[in-house]
Amino acid sequence: MYALYALLFADSGLSDAQISVLLAVWSLTAVVFEVPSGAIADRFSRRSSLVASGVLQACGYAAWVLFPSFWGFAAGFVLWGLGGTLQSGAFEALLYDGLAANGDEERYGRLNARVDTIELVAQVPVAVVATALFSLGGYQLAGWISVAMCLASSLVALRFPEPERGSDDDEPGYFATLRTGLREAVPVRRAVLAVALVYAIDAFEEYFTLLAQDWQVPTVWVPLATIGVPLTGAAGAALAGRLPSRGWVLFAAGLVLLAAAALAVPVAIVLLGLFYGLYRFVLVHVETELQHRIESDSRATVTSVAAIGSEFVAFAVYGLWVLGAAFAVGALVLVVAVVVWRPGTR
Repeated sequence: MYALYALLFADSGLSDAQISVLLAVWSLTAVVFEVPSGAIADRFSRRSSLVASGVLQACGYAAWVLFPSFWGFAAGFVLWGLGGTLQSGAFEALLYDGLAANGDEERYGRLNARVDTIELVAQVPVAVVATALFSLGGYQLAGWISVAMCLASSLVALRFPEPERGSDDDEPGYFATLRTGLREAVPVRRAVLAVALVYAIDAFEEYFTLLAQDWQVPTVWVPLATIGVPLTGAAGAALAGRLPSRGWVLFAAGLVLLAAAALAVPVAIVLLGLFYGLYRFVLVHVETELQHRIESDSRATVTSVAAIGSEFVAFAVYGLWVLGAAFAVGALVLVVAVVVWRPGTR
């Protein structure tokens, strides 16, 4: 459904402004629940947070299939947003602490890049399946299969190992964990800010299919036409695990996006993919730097602080799409590149 849902909204009669409002509802849900959910993962169980995340996202997709209207879509986004907040922070913390338990935390950057790469490459077979499902049974069939896949992801999460924690008597309470995580975010605020600003740009991904449709690609072929975008994103993420950070990369990404917006024809999807590859290269580096800088046990909470910051910036992405589509988002990328640039970074 991920490859089709923006098209579902448009084909259900929603305007660009209404679609942006729906995405804003998604982000607002994250703003409200992001940090508390990170503290829940730190205080109780990160693995259980991931299990609940899949169930909630499945319920969100079910709402879209059963109630294909503005309010049904809004309810689905609230459920997906709740699931997303439980996953955000918890997964990174579980991964990093699992490595740290074996003294392998220095491997986090490369492993995080590998995770991002696999996530993006997986979108290729998903796009093929989405095209087939849409041809056979429309949005309904794609939606119910997506519900099943989300529930399957929860079953997989049940098998994730989780480092042993102290007894409940030794563990701080929920609010103490929350306070510790918020305090820990202060000394690493630059890294938190970098993650928040760069990660927010990923909100633009929600419009990729609409861009393809605007660039005269028939709806049924949109998932396949955009199949190269996650592949170049995967290449960028993979290179981030092997090459050092470069301050100019995000500038280049913004310029490439502006060029794609100027062309506004099907071939511009190639430039859109190049933009996404450069962007993912930067994202992996800023996420890795943040995890290395966190020193307390409230790792999921601190990561969620960065995520909540990204949601605030994502509101700007949604608004810019309504005002100037890809042109305006490209300008935002250039602004973010200026803010996160560190002196001495090549």
